[in-house]
Amino acid sequence: MKNTVNVVVYSDNAETRRRVVDTVGPRPHPDLGTLSYREIATAAALITYLDHHGAALVILDGEAAPAGGLGIARQLKDELSDCPPIVVLLGRPHDAWLARWSHADAAVRWPADPMTLSAVVSGTLLERSERGVQPV
Repeated sequence: MKNTVNVVVYSDNAETRRRVVDTVGPRPHPDLGTLSYREIATAAALITYLDHHGAALVILDGEAAPAGGLGIARQLKDELSDCPPIVVLLGRPHDAWLARWSHADAAVRWPADPMTLSAVVSGTLLERSERGVQPV
C-alpha cells in the first residue's frame, strides 16, 4: 500500500478539520502511502462525495452540528454496501457507548493526543490493507 490513500475528514468546524489533517499528516506510517485529505463540512456533501468517489478512511467529528459524526457513522454503515472504515472523534469520554452503537471502527477522544490519533488512523488503514482491500 505505497500509493495515495484518500481520507475524508468531516466536521462543521474548519479548525477541527485542519487540526486532524495537521496532526495525522501525509505519512503517519512507513507502510502506508501518502495520505490525501478531502475536508468536508456538511453531511449532504459527505454522502454525495462518498457515493461518487469513495475513500479509504473517513474521520467524523462526533460533535459536528447539525449532523453529528456518530449518527452519520451509523447511517454510512447501514446504507453503504462497501463502507470505508470510520474513525469518530469524541468530545466526551462517556460517549464511547455511542461510538459502539454507531458501528465506527475506532473512536478517539478529541482533542486527541497526536501520537494516539496517528496510531489509530494508521492502524485502521493497515488493517484494511491486510484484509486485501485496495486503497481508494
